[in-house]
Amino acid sequence: MNKDFDIAIIGAGPAGLSAAIYAARGGLKPVLFEKMIHGGQITLTDEIENYPGIPESINGFDLADRMKKQADKFDVATKMEDVNSIKEDGKMKLIETSADTYSVKAVIVATGAQPRKLDVPGEQNFTGRGVSYCATCDGPLYRDAVVAVIGGGDSAVEEALFLTKFAKKVYLIHRRDKLRAVKIVQDRAFANEKIEIIWDTVVEEFAGDLMLKRAKLLNRKTGEHTELEIDGAFIFVGFVPNNELLTDFADMDERGFVKVNGKMETRTAGIYSAGDLNEKVLRQVITAAADGAIAAFSAEKWIEENFE
Repeated sequence: MNKDFDIAIIGAGPAGLSAAIYAARGGLKPVLFEKMIHGGQITLTDEIENYPGIPESINGFDLADRMKKQADKFDVATKMEDVNSIKEDGKMKLIETSADTYSVKAVIVATGAQPRKLDVPGEQNFTGRGVSYCATCDGPLYRDAVVAVIGGGDSAVEEALFLTKFAKKVYLIHRRDKLRAVKIVQDRAFANEKIEIIWDTVVEEFAGDLMLKRAKLLNRKTGEHTELEIDGAFIFVGFVPNNELLTDFADMDERGFVKVNGKMETRTAGIYSAGDLNEKVLRQVITAAADGAIAAFSAEKWIEENFE
């Protein structure tokens, strides 16, 4: 059993990296777990232009790299291990991973969320063969092609704009009669000649042969069924929280997002939740980073009161 660390931080997105930096600066010995790539969802974002202190736009992968380098500067230990479970051992917490068991005084869970699926026929069959959840990853594959983006929030509209760099035509399919994205992003979409918005419409099915060829649509107002010939479809209809590790330790809302107080505390002493995993009104890099800082500060104070 590994007892070298004071606090475990699970997930190395903006929330986890921020927590690691603040924990290390606060005098704790943090260990940061990540099973895939440092940066989380922001590594899939082509352009971030609203992060304070960076007036020029920055690629999400580059911003994540800066955060990781800052954590390295404070000698944060990182483990590329999959965390299987959290258990209580008195006031201590046991973190069981794919490689070891770690005994720590506090835990910050920052496992984020994953793209929500439409759950319509053909979606699973054509995933990777025309259906995608990451324009930054797959957009370059659709040069001079016709693609559809499903959704109406910030992510959907921003990714539709990104896809115009490659595709010759981008349909933006939204189930309502107005977009939910911020005004500046909406204005850019309305002004882009490559983007055509299909209002009040949902996808009923994806169809094709070896590759995606069309989407079957339903207009929710008129009841009309149509088919749209496309080469690719990009789905941005929200996120599902990766809450499995906190099932026994935290309360959650009806969608599974974790309920915390202003200190990022769950209902279990010494266990905190930060970032997109949490119930909140805004999921952005800046709010995730702030959550991580607050969680680390709260954990530091809790450890001081209970272990020193």
